[in-house]
Amino acid sequence: MKKLRLLLLVCLWIHGIHSWGQTEVPRPTQAQLDWQDAELVAVFHYDLHVFDGKAYNQAKNRITPIPDYNIFNPTQLDTDQWIKAAKDAGFKIAILTATHETGFALYQSEVNPYSLKAVSWREGTGDIVRDFVNSCRKYGIAPGIYIGIRWNSFFGVHDFKVNGDNGFAANRQAYYNKMCEGMVEELTSQYGELAIIWFDGGAHGPEKGGPDVLSVFEKNQPNGIFYHNTQRADIRWGGSESGTVPYPSWGTYPFPYSHATNGEVVFKNDFQLLKEGDPNGKYYMPAMSDAPLRGYNGGHEWFWEPDDEKHIFPLEHLMDMYTRSVGHNTSLILGLTPNADGLLPEEDVRRLKEWGDEIKSRFGSPLAETSGTGNSLILKLTKKAKINHIILQEDIAQGERVRAFVLEGKTSTGWKPIFEGSVIGHKFIHAFEEMNLSEVRLTIKESKGEPILKSFKVFQSNR
Repeated sequence: MKKLRLLLLVCLWIHGIHSWGQTEVPRPTQAQLDWQDAELVAVFHYDLHVFDGKAYNQAKNRITPIPDYNIFNPTQLDTDQWIKAAKDAGFKIAILTATHETGFALYQSEVNPYSLKAVSWREGTGDIVRDFVNSCRKYGIAPGIYIGIRWNSFFGVHDFKVNGDNGFAANRQAYYNKMCEGMVEELTSQYGELAIIWFDGGAHGPEKGGPDVLSVFEKNQPNGIFYHNTQRADIRWGGSESGTVPYPSWGTYPFPYSHATNGEVVFKNDFQLLKEGDPNGKYYMPAMSDAPLRGYNGGHEWFWEPDDEKHIFPLEHLMDMYTRSVGHNTSLILGLTPNADGLLPEEDVRRLKEWGDEIKSRFGSPLAETSGTGNSLILKLTKKAKINHIILQEDIAQGERVRAFVLEGKTSTGWKPIFEGSVIGHKFIHAFEEMNLSEVRLTIKESKGEPILKSFKVFQSNR
């Protein structure tokens, strides 16, 4: 009886270690899973200064009110055209700037008088947020809303604050905070379920003298992505606006906020922590890679500007960006720029379609694929073939478990190394010099819990 008891205790102890090893890795929420599964996210920037015929000047626009808000007059506005273009590129989430640095709101706000209610366009009845969300749902894309409250040139707010330390400034700050909370209430409660609410530059909470936006979000959009304030971030900025992150980029992070505080740690070494994450981080918080489509050849245009087509990224650059963002375990957020007519320019539409077609061409039809668990997976081809791309995916619903792995290919003279790496995560894409192979072997050298490979694919892609 004593031996049986002892055996039972040993079994329970072993099971406990095994279970602990599997559950110690942070796991994503359903919203985070949906976010990473989307892979490609469009963000549409639209604001009053699109209509002034001048180049966008961020520093100036943050401190200079627009003289006449009735310049806003997109006579051919067609959000269906915007979203159709995003759909053709393969985007699964689309975000609209409901407010940006001017403070002007692209919807019918009851709390912000500086909104579409004030303009002559559509006799003050327009609601671009409504049009946008409806177009997203028409084309099967999850809508999101970007809310800029850190800067507001109309209300004189800069870096979250009304300038001054007198009673006027205090009263103005209280008014602004209440207005921001009201806008977040409107935007999170009147447009159905949203994939993400994005506070660009963050959102100071009450602990820093700002509005309480997190509680409003949690009440109205419990199933969405919150990005971000000093308390919470469900995703993190990837440390640059190049549309890429270095390898490795882990989906875990040591803090519950991304970069709204603790800058002495987060910002050092050229944002290394934001770019790479932390394999031992307690919080699941994958990186995003962001860039504007018009970011080539010295450009970096988040808003439409006249005669700016030379800055549209070439197709090969976009493909490289895709490999070094989606293929490095992050989502890729691409900035798109509707023009003063209310349309996405035709040059941009064509490039997006070309890009979506190229992604399908390169990665739509693997030569072979498998999946499975354990420390070794061998992918056998039906016949020897020339391979130059491998895509791996973990089942990240169970967390990022793989810590070190090796890829090898079987040639006519035996096994040859292809790549040795660390993180796989949602997706790892590796491009390499073409090899003539009959088998490809994945060996997991280190993991936390049993490795679970959702997908292991090989390709021969023209590039």
